[in-house]
Amino acid sequence: MPYGNLRENFSMTIEETLIAKYGALLTLAQLAEILSRSTDGIRLSLRAQNPWSDRINSCRLKVGRRVYFRTSGIAEYLAEA
Repeated sequence: MPYGNLRENFSMTIEETLIAKYGALLTLAQLAEILSRSTDGIRLSLRAQNPWSDRINSCRLKVGRRVYFRTSGIAEYLAEA
């Protein structure tokens, strides 16, 4: 059946899809791509004090000077939105 694999892809969760494409951690550029925004726009939005930025910043992970976002947390937010 040629559509068997396609059906399996539709049953993937948002988290599984994002992890398959990006891995367990997202860069700021990847987060911007997922949210269809510019990198600078995301950076500015995350500095504001509001529920959206608080939720995204809770997924933030700093490794040295680099900033990453946990894919599972971002997927959870997207699933709720």
